[in-house]
Amino acid sequence: MSKHMKTEENGSRVDAPNEYSRTNVERYSSKRRKRTTRRNILRGIAIALVVVLVGGGTAAALWINGVQNRMNNRQVITPELQQSLASSSDDNTPAEPNDPYYVLLLGTDGRPGETDYRADTIILARIDPPNKRMTLLSIPRDTMVEWKGTTMKINGVHTYDGAAGMVQIVSDKCGVQISHYAEIAFDGLSTLTDAMGGVTVDVDQHMKDTENFDDVTELQPGVQTLNGAQALFYCRCRHFPDGDYTRMRHQRTFIRAMLNQLLATDDPTKIVSLVDATADVISTDLSVSDIVALASEMVGMDTENDIYTAYVPSEPKDVDGVAYVVADWDALTDMMKAIDAGEDPSSLDEDQYGYTDEGSASSSSDGVADDSASTSTNASASTPTTTTATSTRSADSSISSSASAPKN
Repeated sequence: MSKHMKTEENGSRVDAPNEYSRTNVERYSSKRRKRTTRRNILRGIAIALVVVLVGGGTAAALWINGVQNRMNNRQVITPELQQSLASSSDDNTPAEPNDPYYVLLLGTDGRPGETDYRADTIILARIDPPNKRMTLLSIPRDTMVEWKGTTMKINGVHTYDGAAGMVQIVSDKCGVQISHYAEIAFDGLSTLTDAMGGVTVDVDQHMKDTENFDDVTELQPGVQTLNGAQALFYCRCRHFPDGDYTRMRHQRTFIRAMLNQLLATDDPTKIVSLVDATADVISTDLSVSDIVALASEMVGMDTENDIYTAYVPSEPKDVDGVAYVVADWDALTDMMKAIDAGEDPSSLDEDQYGYTDEGSASSSSDGVADDSASTSTNASASTPTTTTATSTRSADSSISSSASAPKN
């Protein structure tokens, strides 16, 4: 059993050995000391780098504190969230010094100062710095779950219990411990993209949506550098035959492209300046030194081969008049075993609704969905599939606030 996977309560598996047993305590203590020492060294290097770049210890300390306060938005990084993250690491198995860990990433439609907004994008990321590897698992925002005795869409949990609730529900459904949390508003995605000087993406198909967007409403296929507004359209548009599934794929593609640019540089000043430029639009429990150290560790990563992507096996269904996405939890359990073992889980999506081989571009000349169409042929030549083309564009969670929010 992987050390990150939660122990079953039904007794079907043997519990992990007691880490505080007489025979195990010294080995555990040694590994924890190594892990702490490594983290302290990395953080020390990161802080020293900031000192050099900012110029002077006092200036660096003020800069770090200022950025830290902006990123650790108290409306998001609450004591409840901190407790949720802390309790999720209470594992009975010894931690290795270089263990991979999980981060929950949320994209929201919130604006600065708003406290009531929707979680539109949900991604569970497994970070593996020693092997310079990352896995991105998309969770459809309309996934049907039970939360505190009520059936709702998974993004509705955010409406009820904020980031802490999202950590708990994703941890429970995916069966892993979540160590860190990061949230970015979609407007912040535009800011981040512009701060990077644009992000180069191979747009796989023609995209057009004049109903839900006012600024950028169309993208042509092909390799191009997207500015902030274009990136927002690329990542938010879901006017496709399979609705949110193509949108989730585009989001993973964009993250891969963004990381490719960021980690390709050997200039640490870019990392520091990027953190500064985006501190107001990203909320996370991570510290500045954590982010700089992680980015330094992952520099040189092969983003084409060592970023694995998948989505929760699922399909859209109408349940009692409500448009949900119904997950195959057994299939997800198998997928999480592969993810937790550091393996590529994408093949487990091949027979699932909305599957498209992300390694090959779509041959479609027009990605706009026709809601009256009856079928949609998968563009991947290697794995042709036919799926119901009824648009999965569903209403927002019935419990979400009716406060003003961006379109789509």
